[in-house]
Amino acid sequence: MEAKRSRLLTTARPYLQVLSIFGLTPPAEFFTRTLRRRRRICWIAGYSLYLVASLLMVFYECHANIVSLQLEIHKFHVEDFSKVMGRTQKILIVAIATCNQLNILLNYGRLGLIYNEIANLDLEIGKASKDFCGKRHWWSFRLRLALSIGLWMVFIIGVIPRLTLGRTGPFFHWLNQVFTQIILIMLQLKGPEYCLFVLLVYELILRTRHVLEQLKADLEDFDCGARIQELCVTLKQNQLLFGRIWRLVGEIGAYFRWSMTLLFLYNGLTILHVVNWAIIRSINPNDCCQLNRLGSITFLSFNLLLTCFYSECCVKTYNSISHILHQIGCLPTAEEFQMLKMGLKEYILQMQHLKLLFTCGGLFDINLKLFGGMLVTLCGYVIIIVQFKVQDFAQISYRQNTSDAF
Repeated sequence: MEAKRSRLLTTARPYLQVLSIFGLTPPAEFFTRTLRRRRRICWIAGYSLYLVASLLMVFYECHANIVSLQLEIHKFHVEDFSKVMGRTQKILIVAIATCNQLNILLNYGRLGLIYNEIANLDLEIGKASKDFCGKRHWWSFRLRLALSIGLWMVFIIGVIPRLTLGRTGPFFHWLNQVFTQIILIMLQLKGPEYCLFVLLVYELILRTRHVLEQLKADLEDFDCGARIQELCVTLKQNQLLFGRIWRLVGEIGAYFRWSMTLLFLYNGLTILHVVNWAIIRSINPNDCCQLNRLGSITFLSFNLLLTCFYSECCVKTYNSISHILHQIGCLPTAEEFQMLKMGLKEYILQMQHLKLLFTCGGLFDINLKLFGGMLVTLCGYVIIIVQFKVQDFAQISYRQNTSDAF
């Protein structure tokens, strides 16, 4: 990754370093061309051992959590789907951790190509905007990244220990609790990692759209006839840049295909698991973790909501390009010069065919519609869980009353 060539990647580098500490993405140094080969091999070997050690920790903590879950089930006499749901949730943690590390191994080259394409697009968009006034300031992206990704990551790291503290039961050692919290943080940070790339694409779209807006402002000038060929070339370059951004989004979706799919599945199942145990423990008047469980449900939902929201904003900004093109087409200059008119028609046709969608490798679209569908589905399953639990409580109460009568 040529961070020195790209201000976007230089701004994103601190967040990538934090994510690499949690074993979610390779360190930025792996993609730096100035790194010597021997030193690169040492870095890769050391980081690979770190990933293997973290994966072994996940395996061990999954086993410890299943043992603790089994003891809790025997304690509360809930030998129903709570056992299956709890074990499935723990196994999903192992699946996500394994998938993340396999993704680093198998898609290492793809990630390098993504970084190079972002750097190249950043440079070419910067060159295209040199001939226009009113440049966008790069520091605005730094501020937006700090508010959207930086605060989000701090929130995840700070909130998860508070929400999980005391909920693992009396059968769990404090050291296991610490490792479990680290693993949960690792899982939820996958959302900010994905959104970091979404915001990089969003900034590329904003800068390319800004060039198009400046081009529109120049075409509104009646004295632009002498520069019409130059403006047509800029329009064609702008069209090619948006085509490359569209392909870049496809590569990002392919890179995050299984990791984001498992994250959505895990968060949904965990919400149902938390609701199930909230109902089970509601019969205990001394239980003090109900607020933590409500906070966990809100946190897991909010983590998915932000992922869908940022993707939706990026898509809407991309779709606004067609509106600007139609505005340019309505200018008198577009009717006067045939070369400009044909270029606009080709550009509009491309935007109609290259619809921008953030997907998990084509498995499903990541947008607010997906989040709404998940909420409706989860509400349906919560109603089913409540019905089963009410029936179980009624049977237990009937048995107790019958035994007291005799």
